[in-house]
Amino acid sequence: MPNSIPHLLLQEQFINRFDGCTLIVHRGFPDQYFKELLEQPGGGGHFRIDARIPPSTPPTPIEWVVLHHIIPLDLPMPLLVKVDPDSLYMRHLLHGEHAGHPSEILWMLDAIRERYHMRLERRQGYYQPVPGMPVEENDIDYDFNND
Repeated sequence: MPNSIPHLLLQEQFINRFDGCTLIVHRGFPDQYFKELLEQPGGGGHFRIDARIPPSTPPTPIEWVVLHHIIPLDLPMPLLVKVDPDSLYMRHLLHGEHAGHPSEILWMLDAIRERYHMRLERRQGYYQPVPGMPVEENDIDYDFNND
């Protein structure tokens, strides 16, 4: 069965469900990472999407966003995604070749609207990529406050 759900509807359903949420797109977690993530304040509240799982047919709204808009950007994973009504802010969780400690996620989220690797601006039925800081840069500003 071909995808008969219009992209605009998929986008609306995605925003209605995930607005204000945090996603972690991954292809499996390093050893003990998931356990450490769940031990962090709010760590169990992030939606975790394994990009290795084949999509359903037709895709769910989150599968459509991840497979058609996030994965093609070829950003390192795991990838933190903050969902706002008009934009998706993305920042990878790596320091060099290794994922940083899950406790860093809250610090990254505090500054994600100013310090992101890619932002996807919502358009009618699709997302327009807007580059942010270089992928090689991922230092955390522990003094930043995004109130």
